[in-house]
Amino acid sequence: MRSSILFAALLGAKQHVLGGYTLRDNYSPSNFFSMFDFWTAADPTNGVVKYLDQSTAQSQGIISTDGSSVYIGVDHTNVTPQGRSSIRIESKIQYTHGLFILDLGHMPGSICGTWPAFWTLGPNNWPQDGEIALIPISTPAIGVNTQSRNSMALHTTEGCTVTGQGESGSLTTSNCWVKAPGQASNAGCGVSSNTAGSYGDDFNAAGGGVYAMEWTSSAIKIWFFTHSTTPPDILSNAPNPSQWGAPQANFAGNCNIDSHFANHRIVFDLTFCGDWAGNVWASTPSCASKAPTCADWVINNPGAFAPSYWSIMSLKVYGQ
Repeated sequence: MRSSILFAALLGAKQHVLGGYTLRDNYSPSNFFSMFDFWTAADPTNGVVKYLDQSTAQSQGIISTDGSSVYIGVDHTNVTPQGRSSIRIESKIQYTHGLFILDLGHMPGSICGTWPAFWTLGPNNWPQDGEIALIPISTPAIGVNTQSRNSMALHTTEGCTVTGQGESGSLTTSNCWVKAPGQASNAGCGVSSNTAGSYGDDFNAAGGGVYAMEWTSSAIKIWFFTHSTTPPDILSNAPNPSQWGAPQANFAGNCNIDSHFANHRIVFDLTFCGDWAGNVWASTPSCASKAPTCADWVINNPGAFAPSYWSIMSLKVYGQ
């Protein structure tokens, strides 16, 4: 009897090790900015923005940390004809596979002209090594300006499609190739969240939440939890995605994940207008009534962007 109990215990421990995740990188408030490079070149998405280096951003109060959170904001004081000052950062570490868990207390609000994003991308000519957008980037008319529900997307070279099976969100486009016929340019494969409060003002009013992305050879899955519904295993730093239920997005199907996604950096940014938010300005009546163009609004109304900030409680990357 004793031997059978011992065997069962050892088998359970072995299965836990084989299927479990261990913490690899902890982007905590104490080390957060030292683990990122600051992008200071022009915005690739043609936004009305000026990206700052670390020392300038710190001196202007646009970034800061305390014992429990990281603040990343924008200039919300000055009229800015050259573009509103903001931040784009990319992790120094590159990843292929992993479990990425982001706990946010606040994300940039649902403000006309804003285009925030939390995403990953590879080092070679885009989208050669793929792009994973957890919080909106390049999905038409979802997740910018005044939207309240998140969108998620993959962007790849030719030869990657997904089915939308096994997810709680709604598949909006199935071909991840950025030049796919029958889809908007650069749309990729996209999923729209069906969960209220997953983005913008509604997200902030609920006190934030947790985004988790599991990247394996077979699929890329994304979950969203409010703080009240976050699984206990995440809180105890022993995450087990198999116990979380259906993800909001399950990017799987006729796609060799490993041939399309590799060596990604983690990116946070907040731009304004540009190729997406600017292009849908006229089709968003509550925004179009504020100014003739997105650029006019962003340049001349600094006070509107005080709620445009990230408050990051933690970012943890787990491996197997």
